[in-house]
Amino acid sequence: MDDQYCEEGQVDLVCHLLRIRWFNFNHSFSIMSSPASTEFLEGKVVLIDKEIDWTSFDVVNKLRGALRTELDIPKIKVGHAGTLDPLASGLVIICTGRATKTIDSFQNLEKEYVAEITLGATTPSFDLETEIDERFPTDHIDREMLELTLKSFIGDIPQVPPKYSAKQIDGKRAYELARQGEEVKMKSNIVSIYEIEIVEFDLPKLILRVRCGKGTYIRSLANDLGVSLKSGGHLSGLRRTKIGDYHVNDAENIAEFVKKLKPL
Repeated sequence: MDDQYCEEGQVDLVCHLLRIRWFNFNHSFSIMSSPASTEFLEGKVVLIDKEIDWTSFDVVNKLRGALRTELDIPKIKVGHAGTLDPLASGLVIICTGRATKTIDSFQNLEKEYVAEITLGATTPSFDLETEIDERFPTDHIDREMLELTLKSFIGDIPQVPPKYSAKQIDGKRAYELARQGEEVKMKSNIVSIYEIEIVEFDLPKLILRVRCGKGTYIRSLANDLGVSLKSGGHLSGLRRTKIGDYHVNDAENIAEFVKKLKPL
């Protein structure tokens, strides 16, 4: 704003406010005209390779904060297209701006996981969040028995989610009730498992590649597999490798994403 619109030597409140409004207009225009900021505001799909101990919401919050700080975007929508447990690593799809409206379409896509299952022991959470509560023999299990047993898990099957999960029970998360020591009764759901491949068989450890549909809990698969093998089992490692045609090999970790946003 040119000072000619104010009388010479006069710096009154009106002129001061006009200058502020002029600055804010130019500042906002420069933000909106930035190619990078416009790209994320109009809608972008970001593939993130999540690290262990991060929740999916941690990833969303970190990316939203980085976009606001590094690209000077005051407000932007950011969401994830499917939860991945804190103890799991791998692919998380993040949508920004208008692309958040497409999140549902990603959630319905087929998933692929590589799971490490430890046989001969169970935990209340079906994974390593809780301590081992019971041990079982594994000497009777061989590869042939495992292959035959895994066939029974292919198709549309009933599955009970872990009580240490984000499922809602009377308005509360199941894991909140479980951690408080309350009795949690989980209802069975029908889930789809398309393929299970034995990657490694070295008792008590198994490594399986699993292709499945929405809502499948690999932790429950580990527990149920142990029962079917007349033993016990829990998930000791998990990595999500694919969501639909999106592969974790094409993803970047959070540090790499944030670094790319920083000006050279």
